[in-house]
Amino acid sequence: MKVQLVRIADCPNSSVAFDRLTSALSTLGHEEVPVDDILVETPDQIPAAGYSGSPTILVDDRDLFPTDERTDQLSCRLYATPDGPAGVPTGAQIEDALRSRLG
Repeated sequence: MKVQLVRIADCPNSSVAFDRLTSALSTLGHEEVPVDDILVETPDQIPAAGYSGSPTILVDDRDLFPTDERTDQLSCRLYATPDGPAGVPTGAQIEDALRSRLG
């Protein structure tokens, strides 16, 4: 399994996303899976796999939270959470999405 956190340098939510993602992987018994930190500094560096703003979590080159709202801009991303829009999914949302993706 390949896991990537795609982010821009000044994203205020990247470290929280990284912590929640690694915690979710550990909870699901995949603590050995590394999370590749992909820093996007120019639009040309945006992964072909997709980018919907920072942070974007990719698992096997697919967005863990798919959306039709792709962007080629170096911008932040909003996620729908139980508490309203937020810059990062909740830990439970990440766990659920990983569980669903992994089968």
